[in-house]
Amino acid sequence: MPDLEYENAHDGLVAGVDEAGRGPWAGPVVAAAVILDRDNMPPGMDDSKKLSKKKREALYDPILASARFAVGMASVAEIDELNILEATMLAMRRALRGLFDCDQPGPDFALIDGNRLPTELPCPAETIIRGDGKSLSIAAASIVAKVTRDRLMADLDQQFPGYGWKKNQGYGTPEHQLGLQHLGVTIHHRTSFAPIQKLIKIS
Repeated sequence: MPDLEYENAHDGLVAGVDEAGRGPWAGPVVAAAVILDRDNMPPGMDDSKKLSKKKREALYDPILASARFAVGMASVAEIDELNILEATMLAMRRALRGLFDCDQPGPDFALIDGNRLPTELPCPAETIIRGDGKSLSIAAASIVAKVTRDRLMADLDQQFPGYGWKKNQGYGTPEHQLGLQHLGVTIHHRTSFAPIQKLIKIS
């Protein structure tokens, strides 16, 4: 289970940063930055991938109510222009900078999930491979990013029914593939991704 070992290695305010949505064929990539209140942390936080949807949803509001947080996104257009890795770095940078765009002090240090450090960050930072399973701050960020993106895709599913985005979040499931075959590519599909490129060339 994640703990505060990495946070305790640094002085001052420490933020955890994580993303959701690198793999889907549709929708933006979403990142979150979270500074936990160590005296008021919701129990049960873990890597969002290890939690059920019900558990993630149950933790989401308590995290937002007790912690400082910011969300950053990179759009489908930015993903197609930059590539998914660079767009993910952009979303993380925007999330972390969001903690500085308020009346309260920004974090003194950031813990970034993964093995690549985004450039031009507003504070010193380090990467932690599989950090969402090691750092409680990153775990909290992973939950916020995942639930935020899932809800966004559920909203897009109402606007663009037939692809199953409420259930598959834009991943290339059989239902999503069937929707693409019958309905075609939407403005929310990542045209730089090979399966979508192939459909565009066929059409």
